[in-house]
Amino acid sequence: MGVSKVYFTDMRTKNGDNLLQKLQRLIKTAGIGNIDFENKYAAIKMHFGEPGNLAFLRPNYAKAVADVVKELGGKPFLTDCNTLYVGGRKNALDHLDSANLNGFNPMTTGCQVLIADGLKGTDEALVPVEGGTYVKEAKIGQAVMDADIFISLSHFKGHEAAGFGGALKNIGMGCGSRAGKMEMHSAGKPHVDQDLCVGCKACAKICAHDAPQFENKKAYIDHDKCVGCGRCIGVCPKDAVLPASDESNDIMNCKIAEYTKAVIDGRPNFHISLVVDVSPYCDCHAENDAAIVPNVGMFASFDPVALDMACVDAVNAQPVLSNSQLDDCGEETRASHHHDHFTSIFPDTNWKSAVEHGAKIGIGNLEYELIQVK
Repeated sequence: MGVSKVYFTDMRTKNGDNLLQKLQRLIKTAGIGNIDFENKYAAIKMHFGEPGNLAFLRPNYAKAVADVVKELGGKPFLTDCNTLYVGGRKNALDHLDSANLNGFNPMTTGCQVLIADGLKGTDEALVPVEGGTYVKEAKIGQAVMDADIFISLSHFKGHEAAGFGGALKNIGMGCGSRAGKMEMHSAGKPHVDQDLCVGCKACAKICAHDAPQFENKKAYIDHDKCVGCGRCIGVCPKDAVLPASDESNDIMNCKIAEYTKAVIDGRPNFHISLVVDVSPYCDCHAENDAAIVPNVGMFASFDPVALDMACVDAVNAQPVLSNSQLDDCGEETRASHHHDHFTSIFPDTNWKSAVEHGAKIGIGNLEYELIQVK
């Protein structure tokens, strides 16, 4: 096990030096310029925020990163994949509308916004995962895999299933197509909500295995035929086809690490995490609760595992903000979890499973050297 370098700058500013300039100085010091960007497509993977949520990263940060990529000769674009659940980002049109609503467009970010897995979340590349324990072939949004260079720009916060959401979550779960997300969340196969089904047979038309069957003009999935590809989920106009969220949190986290490997393996990659507005839940929620700790700062590294470790350590070193979900846990609960803030909030999760599996499969190191950038 090696030691990776993670670069950090705090949120303090002074006259003539703002946070966007500090972010650009951070990533340049961390070595982003060592990547050959000349005339290459660079995917900047981030979360555009579910409508109603205000904890997502501001588009100003995305522009700061995109401007550095362009300065280095690259062709940046912002990207994310459609969601598995029903909401404001389940298809590319709604997703782009949500991105625009939250301020992400070429005028504000200086680059285009592409939804990586296409209109219905079915545009995917099948990527082998070398040494994968749970995933042999990851289903990744096509535009992510078409890029020459991959950059993750993550909002570091809590997550009710993963424990926290950082670089690995942003990359692994975020770059999965709708079928890929189902594979990470589910050990089983989709099912149909009969009350929502209108018998349009869109699921039958997309299925290559004749799994959707019909009785009384309502669909059901024959699990003996179903291979779990999830395409029926993407094409259903009524969101009647639903995944089985029955995978354990630990295995889901390991799958996230293996999907991360599929995304970054074999090409230049760089990772940025902002530990600000540390809400207890994911930005996928249509609301955000109060931050659990003060804003910490901005982190960057070539190693996504070390980056997540540095960020979680930084959060756990922070005082608890009053009138937050972490404050509601009480001192006795926090002490029983050794003041691991994310475990205190979500005791049924194990965030270590993702980073430990990531180190095991060779995408990064658990040990890191923290280098402060002024």
